[in-house]
Amino acid sequence: MSIGSNHIHTVTDQDGAAILDIEHGTVTTLNSTGAFVWQRLERGEGLQIIAASLSRDTGEDVLTVERDVREFVESLKQNNLLSRPMRRA
Repeated sequence: MSIGSNHIHTVTDQDGAAILDIEHGTVTTLNSTGAFVWQRLERGEGLQIIAASLSRDTGEDVLTVERDVREFVESLKQNNLLSRPMRRA
């Protein structure tokens, strides 16, 4: 995954995140949940681990959360913010 590459810069706070992609000239904003997932991806955590953690924190069904996380990751890929497939666990 290319998070943290030279052309991606991120600012994160309690309200969310802003991701500047210098190569493509875009800024992507994330809400607090998106920022949570982004930070976990930066750490190299797998999608199932991220979903399980979010499920515990929110009380939502883990399968629903995992589906939503996968959709979010696909959106990041479509916006050229991720390039490699994510680990499952």
